[in-house]
Amino acid sequence: MKYTILLMPLLLTGCFKSIPVKMSFPDAPAEMKVSCPSLKEVKDNAEMSDILQVVAANYGAYHECKNKLDAWIEWHKQQKQISDSVK
Repeated sequence: MKYTILLMPLLLTGCFKSIPVKMSFPDAPAEMKVSCPSLKEVKDNAEMSDILQVVAANYGAYHECKNKLDAWIEWHKQQKQISDSVK
């Protein structure tokens, strides 16, 4: 009985010892690592209306991909700053 009373403080101090946990910022999801689609090419001997359609489609695809990527980069940067400030 005496020994358990003497050992109890030693056992309890082991429970209160804090263990540092190193958290790393998670990697990007797989769907965000997909590159932008290739742009369409104009065929040889294409008419002006076909060229304009391809240019308009490429312009829209480029800006859609650019906006998506820029928004994700900004979000990732903010989340990383938040994660680093918590440590």
